Amino acid sequence: MTEIHLHYEELDGDGPHIMMLHGMLSSKAQWDLNIEAIQKVARPVLVELLAHGRSAAPEGAEAYDPEYYVAIFEAIREKLGVETWFLCGQSFGASLTLRYALRHPERIIAQVFTNSSSALAGEDYLKTYRGTAEKRAQLMEQGGMEGIKALPIFPGRARRLPIEVRDALVRDAELLQPKGLAQTFRYSSPYLSVREEAAKTAVPTLLVCGAAEKRFKPNYEFALANIPNLKVVEADAGHAVNIEAADVFNEAVTAWIKEHDHDASKDPG
Repeated sequence: MTEIHLHYEELDGDGPHIMMLHGMLSSKAQWDLNIEAIQKVARPVLVELLAHGRSAAPEGAEAYDPEYYVAIFEAIREKLGVETWFLCGQSFGASLTLRYALRHPERIIAQVFTNSSSALAGEDYLKTYRGTAEKRAQLMEQGGMEGIKALPIFPGRARRLPIEVRDALVRDAELLQPKGLAQTFRYSSPYLSVREEAAKTAVPTLLVCGAAEKRFKPNYEFALANIPNLKVVEADAGHAVNIEAADVFNEAVTAWIKEHDHDASKDPG
């Protein structure tokens, strides 16, 4: 049986379950501006990555393998007693939810993802990244929390986020576990891309894209050309589109859930 190392919270809501997974150095606070809207159409299951928030930080390499994450997601679904559910992934988290949908399409009603270069990275980028992965891991191990705060993606450095969300993310950043993050840089980040499999995606997929993030544009164009029947909603926002353009994100995701919630479509009310 797969051990569940990930912290998850099942919230109240009307409709099917939706597993929501944040990105690197984030936490369940990533979704603070989205939960209330989504609860009107679905039941959120907030999951936190290894070494993030309230999740464990195993010492061994196995749990950090992207495929092992998929096994943990399945274990969570089974423990909840959910037959099928929606997925929503942000950044690093999106690479894992997209992978999960590729491995278990029969369990996924439909999925949502946001800007995620890690999910769609090409081999040239990955070779470069793999070359620096050990250096980043050592920075985590040797620098501890100060090493984490030195990373460009540390939430305290964010300038586009509403102050209340940024403060929540910074508070949760105190829970980050440097040794677990080191293992993440070694065994997760260099192997996250599902670019070579993207064309095999078999579940309805929505990309809510922060159009202001120029770095993501090549991967955005790749997604358009290769993910079957991809629907895109663009917002005037950067990487954290669900926070920076919460109203656009909430409207797009709730409409998507309503469209694909077949039980709701049968409700005469």
